[in-house]
Amino acid sequence: MYAVIETGGKQYRVELGSELHVELLDATPGSEVTFDRVLLVRTATSTEVGTPVVSGAKVTALVVGQERGVKTISFKYRPKARSRITKGHRQELHLIKVTEVAVNGTSAKALWEAGAAEREQAKVASKAAAAEKAKADAALAEKLKVEAPAEKSAPKKTAAKKPAAKKTAAKKPADAE
Repeated sequence: MYAVIETGGKQYRVELGSELHVELLDATPGSEVTFDRVLLVRTATSTEVGTPVVSGAKVTALVVGQERGVKTISFKYRPKARSRITKGHRQELHLIKVTEVAVNGTSAKALWEAGAAEREQAKVASKAAAAEKAKADAALAEKLKVEAPAEKSAPKKTAAKKPAAKKTAAKKPADAE
């Protein structure tokens, strides 16, 4: 289950347990905030789109901390006018963690907790299947195991050397005789 919320003039796709940075809210770190402007909610069976908001839907989040965003620099230059303007900005942000997504009495947290037993059974079944696969692989490896033949102590052949090029005899000067 996920939802699309609107805060600070921006839209965010959130689901249970997701963390995100939003513009500064009227809250302190450690407190809970509720977002009532939920634009869309998607469950396993249906999708509800608001006009403009979904009635009966809310998202609850825990404010984890307060941070500052990256610095953005705005530089304006007007040629031939000797005008240069540099401005910087860092946005104040809150880091939030979504703790609840609810619509018309259906809670994502309750659905997650209800499915915990099924996930645990699936985990145990996958571990058992992996153990069986490992056992079958080990049996196949033993079946295919072949001893390596003993190495022969034959002398190594060396490549035949090329005969050296013959040197040409130096000519004797004709005056020497």
